[in-house]
Amino acid sequence: MIYTKLPNTDIEVSKICLGTMTWGNQNTQEDAFEQMNYALEQGVNFFDTAELYPVPATPETYADTERIIGNWFKKTGNREKVVLASKIAGGGDYTKHIRKGKFGSANIKEAVAASLKRLQTDYLDLYQLHWPDRGVNAFGVREYPFKTATKEAENHLEILETLNNFVKDGTIKAIGLSNETPWGTMKYLEAAKAHNLARPVTIQNSYSMIHRAYEYGMSEVSMREDIGLLAYSPLAQGVLSGKYLDGNSPEGSRGNLFPRFIARYMGDGSLEAVKRYEAIAKKNGITLTELSLAFINQLPFVTSNIIGATKMSQLKENIGSIDINLSEETLKEIEAVHAAIPNPAP
Repeated sequence: MIYTKLPNTDIEVSKICLGTMTWGNQNTQEDAFEQMNYALEQGVNFFDTAELYPVPATPETYADTERIIGNWFKKTGNREKVVLASKIAGGGDYTKHIRKGKFGSANIKEAVAASLKRLQTDYLDLYQLHWPDRGVNAFGVREYPFKTATKEAENHLEILETLNNFVKDGTIKAIGLSNETPWGTMKYLEAAKAHNLARPVTIQNSYSMIHRAYEYGMSEVSMREDIGLLAYSPLAQGVLSGKYLDGNSPEGSRGNLFPRFIARYMGDGSLEAVKRYEAIAKKNGITLTELSLAFINQLPFVTSNIIGATKMSQLKENIGSIDINLSEETLKEIEAVHAAIPNPAP
């Protein structure tokens, strides 16, 4: 395994992060325990979860993923071996079963306390805001939604002051953002600096070979402001495994069970790009999954690559991608496809 540190901290994390959003829905607790045991054996010490999980989010399954992880900690005693990240859900209709209102001191305090209880721990290594409360172009939206976005932005100072108190008392070691924009990220960084508060050290945004919009502005913010990307959906919800090519929809796959989650990655441009990337992978004697993950693993602005799997065979392949080094020739071939079909998935 390769390790790095969460920027501006001494927290060492594996370059591969274990994503958990299917646990409690597509995966049972037994499945999740097997995944966590294997990942830890392979040197993966970084686990990412959220109060929202599993996804799709429903009132019936709310926070079951955190409960599963907490049960594993209780059974194995492995809490100190894991760098644990969780998130507070943003507002909106999708999360009205969780709580009302936006990010604020009371809601953050409530969310942190509940997550700690479910996870059966007294601290979180990284705590993240799951998405902005003002409306941004995320989750498959390309353009800024100026007609529906709120005129008021979040109270960045109140949020940071609340999180800073948790950092001061050791309940949270570091804070991060997710699904943020360059403007939002800089607002948090500027407020933290101006008021001498804990600053965000990571940002968890989507990134894959068919969705590289992070490079339009956020990658420079990452590198110049030292805030690392935790890349999620690196396989574009499984589309970059190649399993949905030629009209296929494997039984039990995420795309088969929840087609709306992969729809953004299934346009003609995306599928053509996937075919071309698959040809590059075959030429190099590796799988498309390995190519897709290895490409992200080597990017200079990536702190960790969040993989997710419903089957152990997938998990093993995903973690194994850390051992694959792409040649300069292969990277040039990838860039040629990207130049011909840039960011086909929103």
